[in-house]
Amino acid sequence: MKSFNIAVLSGDGIGPEVMAEALRVLAAVEKKCGLQFQFTEARVGGIAIDVDGEALPEETLRICRAADAILFGSVGGPKWESLPPQKQPERAALLPLRKHFGLFANLRPAICFPKLTHASPVKESIVSGGFDVLCVRELTGGLYFGQPKYSREENGDTVAVDTMVYKKSEIERIAHIAFKAAQGRNKHLTSIDKANVLENSVLWRKTLTEIAPQYPDVTLAHLYVDNAAMQLIKNPKGFDVILAENLFGDILSDEMAMITGSLGMLPSASLGLSETAHGRFGLFEPSGGTAPDIAGKGIANPIAQILSAGMMLRYALGEPAAADLIDAAVLRVIDSGLRTGDIWSEGTQRVGTREMGEAIAQAL
Repeated sequence: MKSFNIAVLSGDGIGPEVMAEALRVLAAVEKKCGLQFQFTEARVGGIAIDVDGEALPEETLRICRAADAILFGSVGGPKWESLPPQKQPERAALLPLRKHFGLFANLRPAICFPKLTHASPVKESIVSGGFDVLCVRELTGGLYFGQPKYSREENGDTVAVDTMVYKKSEIERIAHIAFKAAQGRNKHLTSIDKANVLENSVLWRKTLTEIAPQYPDVTLAHLYVDNAAMQLIKNPKGFDVILAENLFGDILSDEMAMITGSLGMLPSASLGLSETAHGRFGLFEPSGGTAPDIAGKGIANPIAQILSAGMMLRYALGEPAAADLIDAAVLRVIDSGLRTGDIWSEGTQRVGTREMGEAIAQAL
């Protein structure tokens, strides 16, 4: 029996509620597939600030280092917004985790299920039949991590500086991830940049063009980020894999999530530099946030967290068959008509967080 150690960082808000359902589904996977998971829970984010005095305690890092993968919930909320920016959960927990483990590649699928096109804010005629787009985002470079970074007084005025930096090697490694992802899908890669304005983007486009001949079965296209934002709304079905640097990928992947109908449906994987015996070490989390307005009410959609566990099986643990089972179980439950409030419509059955998790586990 294969055994895996999983660090479970539920975090804040709805994190613990949706994480409980992901663990329920993984328990069903254990029985179905003959796998064994050792879950070790650790505090992160606001709850860690309250208990341990910091958003990312050393004990949490130790547990993550000993794990085969990190299953992450969400962090932050109004309670901690009054803290200095560098002490707030998002900056003090998630970004350092990415940096510590070299989590440079974010894979974020935006899937609009055929039975859920009504939930999309985009016209039905555009999303009819659903769509499936994968955003590959570079996660450890660009404006979020570039130096210098500061705010200070200069000549009687306040100046804030963020620096956008990319090395060619950083672009190359994320490009290979994106090209390989496209090879396993519909073999079309759209690279996003702002090469008409930014030196970073000139290097980005040049590097992608140089690498493209190594993947002759993949068609490469380039789009400026502003045009890409428009085209995603106009024709999301026209995209297969999208590759973007950190800031552009952050914004576009959120847009992609919105046009699917609900953040509660969308998982993500942040993959690191180190490869294990089973796959690539990573952190797996839902695309949405802590949703403090519904936390504790038992109505949050757990599907994104459950599908994130599926991505963990696929990319970090080397168990694609088990991941396929989770994907199929989610689709089966959606097709049966069960809905949490965010995706509910007339003629379907509204259920809570636990009921949805139990249904998916049963579908396995």
